[in-house]
Amino acid sequence: MKGKLILLIGPSGSGKGTLINHIRPLFSELVYPKSCTTRAMRPEEKTGEHYYFLTVKDFQERVARGDFLEYAEYGGNYYGTLASEVLPLLEKGKVALKELEVQGARQIREKIAKDELVIVFVNAGTWEEMEARIRARSAMPEAELLKRKERYEDEMSFMANNQADFIITNPMCKVEEAKAQFEGVIRGLVGS
Repeated sequence: MKGKLILLIGPSGSGKGTLINHIRPLFSELVYPKSCTTRAMRPEEKTGEHYYFLTVKDFQERVARGDFLEYAEYGGNYYGTLASEVLPLLEKGKVALKELEVQGARQIREKIAKDELVIVFVNAGTWEEMEARIRARSAMPEAELLKRKERYEDEMSFMANNQADFIITNPMCKVEEAKAQFEGVIRGLVGS
């Protein structure tokens, strides 16, 4: 039996990382494919543990070879998911979970069969709520905030056009309810 790739998508600041951290200890059978990036490694990171750190040249060569299921450029750096990180897992019947941007989900949807792909969208509310969350996390120039708003509108169109299989609602101060919703979705997919 083929496995499944679960993509957790949603706007920046919607709580994707919090939801993944919640279910990680609950479902030991889930596998988390790593991404590649061209950004600089942070002091606490190790290649192959957090990301595969590549030079821009290496990344572009892999793009040209068709090695990526999806890739994008954010803030001057490339990020991508290698097919070799995901496809063998699906062949072995594993369930993989990956946090991703909507742009990446659109690319993967073109490459992975519908019965092997589950898209879970985290809806954290209006732009005003998202802006408050983003500003609470760190100071940000207005130009960057404007870019985030444009991306937010695109991401919300993904949800509005019924392109997600599940929608988790995660408004301010309701994270426990969102965790329970996500846990229920995962439980239904892995059967435990």
